[in-house]
Amino acid sequence: MIYLDNGATTMMDPDVVKAMIPYFNEKYGNASSTHMMGVWARQAIDEARHTIAKSIGAKDEEIIFTSGGTESNNAALKGVAFANKDRGKHIITTKIEHDCVLNSCKWLETQGFEVTYLNVDREGFVRPEDLEKAIRKDTIIVSIIHGNNEIGTIQDLKRLGEICRKHNVYFHTDACQSYTKTEFDVKKQNLDLVTLNAHKIHGPKGIGALYIRHGVKITPLLHGGGHEFRMRSGTENVPGIVGFAKSVKLAMHDKHVKHMARLRDILIKDITENIPDVLLNGAKGEKRLCNNVNVSFRYVEGESIGALLDAKGISSSTGSACSSHSLEPSHVLMALGMKAEEAHGSLRLTLSRFTTEEEIKKVSSELPKIIEKLRKISPLAKGG
Repeated sequence: MIYLDNGATTMMDPDVVKAMIPYFNEKYGNASSTHMMGVWARQAIDEARHTIAKSIGAKDEEIIFTSGGTESNNAALKGVAFANKDRGKHIITTKIEHDCVLNSCKWLETQGFEVTYLNVDREGFVRPEDLEKAIRKDTIIVSIIHGNNEIGTIQDLKRLGEICRKHNVYFHTDACQSYTKTEFDVKKQNLDLVTLNAHKIHGPKGIGALYIRHGVKITPLLHGGGHEFRMRSGTENVPGIVGFAKSVKLAMHDKHVKHMARLRDILIKDITENIPDVLLNGAKGEKRLCNNVNVSFRYVEGESIGALLDAKGISSSTGSACSSHSLEPSHVLMALGMKAEEAHGSLRLTLSRFTTEEEIKKVSSELPKIIEKLRKISPLAKGG
């Protein structure tokens, strides 16, 4: 099996599994308990919190553990919205956000909030002037994804954050795809809230974090025993938190980014040079996530390409895994100005640090044959 759907989830690093096991069957105490088993669990959480905080230039107490990216995004948007509605009810986001951000915003609209959805350019970048123009006196939060989950475009958080700070507006980013793959510093990039998760970086599913800058006014979504500095009640997922921190330690090496970027560029070159009528979606070079390749093939359906790749033992995606069962064209690709038929012909191939050059070459060999086969039977193809 050649797995190139790492944008959806990654395999757990064996060292992560090894680090987690003792917290399932040996040090399995509740971190709120005062006996030794509880103390061991609390120490593990504190150490993990410090690791994750340090990785983004934050303070330990600014990291809140959650169940993953979806919860963190919901908590950031809804928590800030309800805590600051006396200041205003205007929210700004983009048309290329992950569904959990877009659907949170749509729900907030039913609660009396107003949302502006920013356009992006052909490569998926938010124009700083568009953001500044959209900010109003009643704007309370701006949420812009860092590295896009479908097309890999990396936004200039520092520039966008400067605009938000200038206008005294909270700035949130979903960094689930970019975390450990790009340079990230909450202070340098003027960030108030950041969404992180583990399963995109060879950690466990079901665990994430939300950075909340000290001083941000936010209402908790979950109420209970006051866990996580009273910001997220519920017994902590100690094995998951330990695994999250271990995955961060293992991922924070520039060699992994260089490895993925090299293979990404080989794959893009092979596809664009050996297959006609193909379009690379998103940004190029350093402004693109090191592990992301998203291409559109004219005259064929992405679902068909994926099915034939799967038959060859190659896992891929036609867009975001969270909406892969939808027959609608990708909202991200449509926001780039693509036609529906072009968006339907998209294929996303996402690498990991475990991907090999041999695997990439196998994909580069099989894909042209698959596209040629599908175009021969496509009514959309020239002469078809």
